[in-house]
Order: sequence, then C-alpha cells, then structure tokens
Amino acid sequence: MSKTVEFFLDLGSPATYLAWTQLPTLCARHGAHLEYRPILLGGVFQATGNASPVMVPAKGRYLRIDLKRHADRYGVPLALPPGFPVNTLLLMRGLIGTQLFAPERFEALLKVLFEGLFVHARNLSEPAMLDETLAQGGLDAEAFHALAARPEVKDALRQATEQAVERGLFGAPTFIVEGQMYFGQDRLDFVEQALAG
Repeated sequence: MSKTVEFFLDLGSPATYLAWTQLPTLCARHGAHLEYRPILLGGVFQATGNASPVMVPAKGRYLRIDLKRHADRYGVPLALPPGFPVNTLLLMRGLIGTQLFAPERFEALLKVLFEGLFVHARNLSEPAMLDETLAQGGLDAEAFHALAARPEVKDALRQATEQAVERGLFGAPTFIVEGQMYFGQDRLDFVEQALAG
C-alpha cells in the first residue's frame, strides 16, 4: 500500500514554495500519494503564538540567505515579491475553493500562484496583479474571485486551519507521513526517509 504525504501549505511562504518544487518528484519516486492541505498561516500563527521569521530582523536577514542557498541547491529560481510578507487570505480562499469545487484546475492554479509570487516576484495581494497573473496562466480570474467569496469556502479554509492547529501544526510547510510531523522544507530528507522506510 502506498504512503500518503499530507502537505500543509500557505502560498505566502517562500519555504513552502521551495518544498513544492521538490515534493511531487519526491513522492513519485516512492510511489506515494501527495495530499495538498491549504491552510491560512496567519491563522496558525494567531492560534499558536508563532510569527513569521521576518518579524525578527536578524533572523529575517539570515532567512533570505538560507532560502537562496536552498533554491540554488534545488536548481530553482527564487525571488521575493515587493511588500513581502504578502497577505494571502484571498489567495488561500481561492486555492481551497478550487480544490473543493474545481479540483481539475487545482495544480495549475497552485503553479501559477507560486510562480507569480516567487519566480516573477509579484505581490499577488494586489487585485490587478493577481488578475493579470491568473489571466497570463490561462485561468479565469472572475471564477477565482467568485469561488473565494463563497461562504462555504471561507468556512472550509477556517476549519482546515483550525484542524491543522489541533493536529499540532505551528507553521508551514508542514508534512505528515503516517502520523509523524515534519516541519520545514529543509526536512524533506526526513520525509523521504519516512517514505522509504
């Protein structure tokens, strides 16, 4: 029986973007099922008392260096959008809404949004920039906004975030494999070890 990797993500996290560049291939290598779990990182922080590392100036400066090191190791581009960190409430509502009601578009949307933020360095909390990025990716901006505005989608994101906190999450990216939690894109070697074991 193949194992499952639950991947808890918020689009605003560059470490989560880096994990996303590696995780599908890693899972495929081990015949594992990758299950995307969109959450709102701001809600997780509020519930747990955690905060973004960029809120500590020295840590924030180091984080940028460390992220670049990992991007270079993975051979992927990385650029932070202006105004980073970006408010992702609308993005995450649209993402989880797509997952629930148009799952065939989920992975394409995830790619367009992650690359918009961290390859093209666009601040997607700006509505015009978001709409332009969606259109350039061949996605319907109007449909995205309509999904994001649905009350059941707002509830779904809130519930997913609350459930993640109840399971012990305090940040993103977080991975759960067979009940074991791994935090941070720099822990993918442990995820791989869990899949191989």
